[in-house]
Amino acid sequence: MQSQDYPNAKWAVGQRLVGARATEAELDRAFDAGEIIRTHVLRPTWHFVAPEDLRWLLALTGPRVHQASGYQYRLLEIDAALAARARAVIEKALRGGVALTRDELGARMIEAGIEAKGLRLAYLVGHAELEAVICSGPRRGKRQTYALVDERIPPARPRTRDEALAELARRYVEGHGPAQVADLAWWSGLTRADARIALESATPPLVRERHGDRTFWLSPMQPVPRFRPPVVHLLPNYDELLIAFRDRTDAMDPALPPPARVAQVVLAHIVVRDGLGVAGYRRRDEKSTTMVSIDQLVELDSAEKAGIRAAADRFEAFLGRPVELTGLD
Repeated sequence: MQSQDYPNAKWAVGQRLVGARATEAELDRAFDAGEIIRTHVLRPTWHFVAPEDLRWLLALTGPRVHQASGYQYRLLEIDAALAARARAVIEKALRGGVALTRDELGARMIEAGIEAKGLRLAYLVGHAELEAVICSGPRRGKRQTYALVDERIPPARPRTRDEALAELARRYVEGHGPAQVADLAWWSGLTRADARIALESATPPLVRERHGDRTFWLSPMQPVPRFRPPVVHLLPNYDELLIAFRDRTDAMDPALPPPARVAQVVLAHIVVRDGLGVAGYRRRDEKSTTMVSIDQLVELDSAEKAGIRAAADRFEAFLGRPVELTGLD
């Protein structure tokens, strides 16, 4: 699950959980304990992953992320030799269960004679992530730290490339489908050719359905949810409902104004009604209250507004602090 915005990414996870674990406090605890890992994997951005999946996912997608980062590597003069020197410094600094922030790792590299500031520091640390040397460590207050993968994550059975492709496709479709080849390629960073091979090799086999000129893949294991509409969610920025697809047309309410169909719905917090984006919202955390301001992009009836209020109540329960909702009147 994409997670470059840590506070809001937790809300994305929380909405997909039930019971006692569906709270921000519990997710913070699990993250600090290493039960959830945050690192660069799939596309060159942050994702939450399960510890047992980290190594085989990086083995599969890490080379593609390196390839995508190639221009920046050249621009920042990061070659294989420099990346190896930086990794050695990082490993030495973190050995023995130490967890350090990015800036602290940068200071250690500078002491070793490696220029490591700003974007160059970010890419040197990211390179070490992609090589499965480091991953997220426990938070220090609100600051993120790094720890050694081999000290934080128990060994796991490696997968062959074919096994990894099939497993990635199965999980993607079960969690996101129906989806197209282009969607899996976008979400995973794989080539379209590899994405097609992955979908065709998934076990149990996935189902293909054609709609007009588009072919979708879905899982026969996916239950069909039954809800009484309207079903409303307050989804955070970069939520998987939208960001996981190359073609997001089917998640857009037809009445949305054109600018919202491109930027607002994809990048900002979004109100979803029965699977379709209908409004945006802004979140502002104050000392003891979280403010949620709704930006209505289509006309909403009383039942839909009641659904937004219920979603705000769920957000309040997740955060464990009052949520003040505005913008519905």
